[in-house]
Amino acid sequence: MLRILFLGDIVGEPGRRAVILGLKDIKAKFEVDFIIANGENSAGGRGITPKIAIDLMRAGVAVITSGDHIWDQQEIIEFMEMEPRVLRPLNYPEGTPGAGSIVLETAKGKVAVLNAQGRSFIQPPLDNPFLLLDQEVDRLRKDEGVKVIFLDFHAETTSEKIAIGRALDGRVSAVVGTHTHVQTADEQIFPGGTAFLCDAGMCGPIDSILGREVAPIVGRFRTSIPCRFPVAKGIVGLRGALIDVDESTGKALKIERFSEDYDI
Repeated sequence: MLRILFLGDIVGEPGRRAVILGLKDIKAKFEVDFIIANGENSAGGRGITPKIAIDLMRAGVAVITSGDHIWDQQEIIEFMEMEPRVLRPLNYPEGTPGAGSIVLETAKGKVAVLNAQGRSFIQPPLDNPFLLLDQEVDRLRKDEGVKVIFLDFHAETTSEKIAIGRALDGRVSAVVGTHTHVQTADEQIFPGGTAFLCDAGMCGPIDSILGREVAPIVGRFRTSIPCRFPVAKGIVGLRGALIDVDESTGKALKIERFSEDYDI
């Protein structure tokens, strides 16, 4: 059995600090073999920098996924050309810097990580993820001989996330959604053996609105006047999913929500 820990969107300094400080103990406590984290909000709530990516990987994150904020910090573009473990959505056009998938060797065999972005109510509009994921999953399974495949699907709507999970059922080990920062309670294993969770949630301050200070966002809703949304402070909730996979078949054996709080 291979145990994967996936952590949802890391929000700002509080989120990344809790991940970096807590990951060693979490890995031991939950007997985790492979760690993936979405880092696209880790730099002040928007994007990720090379230094943050290196710090997360040194702490134990094997692959960093992203989404619509991946380009918010310009210096990440050149870094992604040198560091394949930082992914951008697969469905960006050909020629875009970086890659949307990676295969890593582990003590329990090959693990592939995919990152794709939805198209419903999310910008920018990208190529059709259903068609591109079909192609990439087939390539990984046939050409690379990978059985364990994990997909971070960064999307707004639950329907699109469920549809991707159903479309890939039996062909990937797990599909877990990100982007909405709110952990859902629909963890399940589909009939074909694919573990699924609509949204992993976020790694960020609990006393917040999606990781940001409450007052400015409430004010924006009241007045419609643009303002800054600083990252909140206080106790940090790390949210995600723990997934057990039979590495010989790539089928999921178990999925459960991950939830730990840290007062940093």
